[in-house]
Amino acid sequence: MHKIHTIVLRHRPPLVLGRQALIMGILNVTPDSFSDGGAHNRVDAALTHARHMLAAGADIIDIGGESTRPGAEPVGVQQELDRVMPVIDAIRADGIAAPISIDTMKPLVADQALQAGADIVNDVNGLQDAPEMAEIVALHGAPIIAMHWDRDWTAETDPIPAMITYFDRTRSIAAGAGIDPARIVLDPGFGFTKTLNQNYSILRQLPDLTRNFSDQPLLIGTSRKSMIGRLLDRDAADRLPGTVATNVQAYERGGHIFRVHDVRENRDALRVAQATLYGAE
Repeated sequence: MHKIHTIVLRHRPPLVLGRQALIMGILNVTPDSFSDGGAHNRVDAALTHARHMLAAGADIIDIGGESTRPGAEPVGVQQELDRVMPVIDAIRADGIAAPISIDTMKPLVADQALQAGADIVNDVNGLQDAPEMAEIVALHGAPIIAMHWDRDWTAETDPIPAMITYFDRTRSIAAGAGIDPARIVLDPGFGFTKTLNQNYSILRQLPDLTRNFSDQPLLIGTSRKSMIGRLLDRDAADRLPGTVATNVQAYERGGHIFRVHDVRENRDALRVAQATLYGAE
């Protein structure tokens, strides 16, 4: 069910994606992220939280300096650099060798973060906003997580065909910049301009994406999102059970990497799902 993918990193061992789900721990160094804004926006707090997530079983640390929640104020390049660069420097100075992804829409931030020790670019615009982003990724030979975020999306959009068209465009942009297709990870972008029903329709139909993009692994990002809160009438802090349910179902439908706030709980649930599908070895 899970195709094996090997994601080559420049300065670290490759990420092998397959039966074993990989956990990406969220490290927001922002004052206004929807769930944990302000909790880790000091360097010492961010470093402590990175250590905590790695001890809990995170495979990748995803650092973001700009909130993408609805209504969030845009952040300038320098302000975003001021937030993320000291954290990357502190993690590497602490001797932490785990892969770091930089969650940014800005090519300059991606470039500086990769030079400072980040390994992966996580672009919520799927390479389709800033033309230089694909060039930066190619220059550094970095993997790219390309998320789906179509601002023209409507409640009438048929999700899977529209996402296939979008990701075909992403892959074309990547090819034009010289990015190896094996370095691309696709993210369906749960919650971004999508209705509640569309989010669950996408979750249900994930196998259609894996069939159309068999060379690209899938990253799943449902952690504490409104698709869970609105369905269950739960605040962000009370959405862990719903998050676990979506991740287990996404894993069973071919997901490889899971971007989460609550590392240990999701890792345990996904390990049980793995044992159910493939055996408890």
